Amino acid sequence: MHPTPDSASSIGVPTATSAAASAFDVGLAAELAAGAGELLVKLRAELGFADRRALKDAGDRLADDYLLGRLAAERPGDAVLSEEGKGEQGRVGTERLGADRVWIIDPLDGTREFSEEGRDDWAVHVALWQRGLGLTAAAVALPAEGVTLRSDLLYDVPEARSAPPRIAVSRTRPPAEATAAAAALGAELVPMGSAGAKVMAVVAGTVDAYVHSGGQFEWDSAAPVGVALASDWHASRIDGSPLRYNNADPYLPDLLVCRPDLAEPLLDAIRGTH
Repeated sequence: MHPTPDSASSIGVPTATSAAASAFDVGLAAELAAGAGELLVKLRAELGFADRRALKDAGDRLADDYLLGRLAAERPGDAVLSEEGKGEQGRVGTERLGADRVWIIDPLDGTREFSEEGRDDWAVHVALWQRGLGLTAAAVALPAEGVTLRSDLLYDVPEARSAPPRIAVSRTRPPAEATAAAAALGAELVPMGSAGAKVMAVVAGTVDAYVHSGGQFEWDSAAPVGVALASDWHASRIDGSPLRYNNADPYLPDLLVCRPDLAEPLLDAIRGTH
């Protein structure tokens, strides 16, 4: 990735289509993700790690309140789907399923990692879905690293390489599909924390793919997928079908994000497990 010349907290370079990509919405998404992240970093320092459950709960509340409050002020006519609504309609203004614009947010992705001292693989997700267009704005903050990735910046897709692929997986429950794909491709499994951190590791080139099949919701992937797709990385369900957002049921159980040249080999290996 190239560093942006005018901001230490965002990385990437402007795309040629930035002006047409809902610049105000992407800017707001990045501002909100970074702002929530700054609050979470301060909360970590204030509360410490002695009571991890209390830290998790306080972090969820703090970030959710901040994001909902800012969206109510900045985009009062838009709807919101937040993890903290637990699949219920979190909303600002209009009804979510009938709305033309829905913000899909995960105020604290990776609460386990957030509550563990020294870990930086947790994130804040802010994405905008628009009817007929899909995801049109997205930002993922990695607050402990001090960076925010956004969908109006270009993150270079590397050339195909001969080294064995590295596949990001859950720290606690690597899916069978990832294990099978790793065996088929001679790949290495790399345990990591939150979904946002894993997808951004793909975009950063730290790993080559992220395979997940253990159950997720729309807020787990919307913003990371929005950032990845904007730079032409591959993102799909593990059967190769498109990812759809703002559904009545926000359950979206599986995900593949990877270098484009790895998509078909990975999908073929995954299909062999079903």
